[in-house]
Amino acid sequence: MNFYSIRHLTRFRYKQAVSESIMETRMHPRSDYNQHCLSFSLSVSPRCRVFSYRDHHGNHVQHFDIPGDHHQLVIVAESLVEQQAQIDIPAFLAPDAWGALDALIHMGDYGEMLLPSTFAQPTPSLLELAKKLNVVRRDDPLMVVRELNRQIFEYFEYVPRSTRVDSPIDEAISNHQGVCQDFAHTMIALLRNIGIPARYVSGYLYRGSGDNDRSTPEATHAWVEVLLPHLNWVGLDPTNDLLAYNRHIRTAVGRDYADVPPTHGVFRGKTESELYVAVQVEASNEAPPLDRKLPIPDDWTVLVERAQQPPERMISNLEIQQMQQQQ
Repeated sequence: MNFYSIRHLTRFRYKQAVSESIMETRMHPRSDYNQHCLSFSLSVSPRCRVFSYRDHHGNHVQHFDIPGDHHQLVIVAESLVEQQAQIDIPAFLAPDAWGALDALIHMGDYGEMLLPSTFAQPTPSLLELAKKLNVVRRDDPLMVVRELNRQIFEYFEYVPRSTRVDSPIDEAISNHQGVCQDFAHTMIALLRNIGIPARYVSGYLYRGSGDNDRSTPEATHAWVEVLLPHLNWVGLDPTNDLLAYNRHIRTAVGRDYADVPPTHGVFRGKTESELYVAVQVEASNEAPPLDRKLPIPDDWTVLVERAQQPPERMISNLEIQQMQQQQ
């Protein structure tokens, strides 16, 4: 299966109307290495003008501003992605691989992926875990990375909603449970601690009938990419103890989650908000027509229809006075 059709729906619902929403999204799949984004569209309701730019990591960013009162904001991103076959990753590298890695780092600009970041910090709990898992420079970098991928898979239990998007890694480490974001942050911090550049990847994971992934299929996914000599950036998925091959669809890369949230924004108003996210990924062996419309799942239908309806007409103060006079 070489082609993936993706629909990503996000809804923010507000208890009371807000007067403005300002939002950035990172839902546009990347085109690099073996992956090519053939088409992308972003629909927003209430309707607005959407702008785009590339951030310093090369990620596509869409941003918009919605002025005026509204009770909900709905964003639907639709993509068509082609995945090409990747090179096979060997079991180990040459005996001089550590020296080759250090030379590669010296010649390149990888400082951001070696330093601590917002969610990937060398805390006392992390350093203790590094001792427990024997995460040191031994064997060769690829062997260490492969083993760590399996160790984190075994160390953590995957428990949805056991942590928050802003939870520190110490929380997941102490409880031995978390979600894909926690697994990725822990692995990144452990690798940087021994001088291996590692970065956070946000995207989607296609789940076929024969796949036994632990991650939730109706949500976005996160994994790790590691810089290795002769192989460039290699993707590993500690949540599922996998190499990130063709089922992994990349939307954004960064130091950690703080660089690549699918949505990031603010609203003007004082009210409670409710977030709903749904993801649908379909696979095919041949490229579907670029103008093909994905079927809308039953639980999305009412939501999308309501989002596309024009807002209810506001009653002016003059009309209220006229109505009161007629009573």
